[in-house]
Amino acid sequence: MDKKKRTPAKFTESKQAPASKPGKDQARRTAAKPAFGKPTAAAGTSGKQPKSAWGKPAPAAQSNEKQRKRTDAKATWDKQPSTSRPDGKPQKRAAAQSVWSKHPPAGDTAAGAKPHKNATPAKAPWSKHPPATELTVQQPDELLAFLIQSLSSHGRNAVKSILARGQVSVNGRTVTRHDQPLLPGHQVTVSWSKIVKADKMVGLSILHEDDDVIVVHKDAGLLSIASEQEKEMTAYRQLSDHVRRADPRSRIFIVHRLDRDTSGVMMFAKSEQIQQQLQNTWQESVLERTYVALVEGEVREEQGTIRSWLKENKAMRVYSSQKPDDGQLAVTRYKLMKSSKLFSLLEVELETGRKNQIRVHMQDIGHPVVGDKKYGASSGSIGRLGLHAHVLTFRHPATGQTMRFESKVPPAFLRVFRE
Repeated sequence: MDKKKRTPAKFTESKQAPASKPGKDQARRTAAKPAFGKPTAAAGTSGKQPKSAWGKPAPAAQSNEKQRKRTDAKATWDKQPSTSRPDGKPQKRAAAQSVWSKHPPAGDTAAGAKPHKNATPAKAPWSKHPPATELTVQQPDELLAFLIQSLSSHGRNAVKSILARGQVSVNGRTVTRHDQPLLPGHQVTVSWSKIVKADKMVGLSILHEDDDVIVVHKDAGLLSIASEQEKEMTAYRQLSDHVRRADPRSRIFIVHRLDRDTSGVMMFAKSEQIQQQLQNTWQESVLERTYVALVEGEVREEQGTIRSWLKENKAMRVYSSQKPDDGQLAVTRYKLMKSSKLFSLLEVELETGRKNQIRVHMQDIGHPVVGDKKYGASSGSIGRLGLHAHVLTFRHPATGQTMRFESKVPPAFLRVFRE
């Protein structure tokens, strides 16, 4: 009997226990949710924290106290600058800051906010110059001289730097050569907003370019043109890439050639029509085509003319014949420029333009070109073939204007006379 009476009493006590505390627990839960970081009135007026029977804060009160501190800390954090924390420790959440916390972009600064002390006022991208200066050539000139006169506010060295950085273009093509020829009507553009990189070419530089022709200087060792199967870099391929950068439909057409080991001036056409016009009227269009040849031995005659018929055999070697109509007629004229017992420097002019013409004719007179073992040379003292295309003068196929281009004599040709 006693057990049955005690059991319901215990059960009744366990049911009533939570019912006796809802008011206090509700007050504590309300205090744990402060409005705007401040405790509510429901937190109590005594200001004392309830304690357990052991003299320590009751678990519920301790949890609510931590929650209150975190809430107060959050409210304080929201008021602190992003560079510090409420406890005074260094800010560890720098990655969460805006990427422009020190220097906001123009237009994004809050109204009334003071600019950063190190902030630099925004400037127009061309406060000193417009993005580009357009100049029209009125009379024949060279590029450097034209720029020095046109950009009178800049010193000579400053203009040279502008050229070297690739900031100057002629008729839309970047040019860095000081002696680039200019003709009336050419458009010269000086870019101030950015530096334009000039085309990087290997063994090749452009002397002149317009809508119809390109005149270049080719170094010794570079092929003029090769077959489609060959992968070797050539003057033709580099110029083709050059014109296609401006217009993918553009093409280059070969007009004449220089041997791989011959350096100097040569010309390309920019259309098939111009190519055919130049080739069909070559004798009339080309007014001067002069080479400089360094040959073996001492040439005693001050000048001379060599005439023969040239023909190529199956071994790709050209040989000379004195029999009329035994090959193509070739005429070469030369003048003595300088000589020693070992070498002679000749100015050579072509009346006709045949393959290997100068090399074969120099062998014919007993003075082969230095380094030309194919045609009888025994000396290779300058490390290259002693032949250089010095001057090319022609009538422009579209305008009819006479155009003359000259490439300097290689220093190696002159060095042998000082040794």
